[in-house]
Amino acid sequence: MSSLVIGAVTFIAYAVLAAYFWAAQTRGQGDVFSRGLAGHLVLVPLALHGYLLAQDIFAAGNFNFGLLNALSLIVWLTLLVYWLARFFYPIGSLQALVLPLAAVTAWLPELFPSSHLLANTGLFAFKAHLTAAMLAYSLFTIAVLHAVLISQVERQLHQVMLPRILRSLPPLLSMESLLFRLISIGFGLLSLTLLSGVLFSEEIFGQAWRFNHKVLFGLVSWVVFGVLLWGHYGYGWRGRVAVRWTIAGFILLLLAYLGSKFVLEVLLGR
Repeated sequence: MSSLVIGAVTFIAYAVLAAYFWAAQTRGQGDVFSRGLAGHLVLVPLALHGYLLAQDIFAAGNFNFGLLNALSLIVWLTLLVYWLARFFYPIGSLQALVLPLAAVTAWLPELFPSSHLLANTGLFAFKAHLTAAMLAYSLFTIAVLHAVLISQVERQLHQVMLPRILRSLPPLLSMESLLFRLISIGFGLLSLTLLSGVLFSEEIFGQAWRFNHKVLFGLVSWVVFGVLLWGHYGYGWRGRVAVRWTIAGFILLLLAYLGSKFVLEVLLGR
């Protein structure tokens, strides 16, 4: 079976589950729904998506890591973290936010295949750098989704009753607590990514470390998340302040990596 067909099957499976999850969420039963059969069925498209990633990234013994493959991997990791976290936190219903993204990003690399081969991929330094970077992106993706939901819940607090789609979400304080756990772990991984990029630049990228726009946005994002954690644990920052800083840091992080890949591969064709 061709990768294009598997991509189509994965897209349909994700889309069907997304529709069911959203329907359950609007009934206020999202978390209960995610703990039932549907929650386990997510593993089916998740496994197919993982197979496609392995075929696309490790094609012909090379390491092909273009923009669409990177985006697909980040979303796949995000959904995997959500699926695993539902066993420990009442956040299974939040998979409804990621399933539509997973449907699109799983199929895009098959519809628009591209070749962006990387060197030195067998080195431990490269593997550690890439693993830390992708996990950091995934955790910050979850964090920004939580931040947006927290913002929506806070806006509705003065209403007589929350909209049904928000009713089955975890308590606001629980979501904020989880938000800062995610940011703390993501901050540690981002620190490791930046540090490994500086110390092992020649081994990883085949050239001496250079201060460019990618490094600049990455450092500024790191500072934003660092200040946010300092403000939260030192001065009790939360609510809208935390939401704004989280979104700002995430946008800068997008510009640092995915933004630079978009410019190089799509706009400049490199």
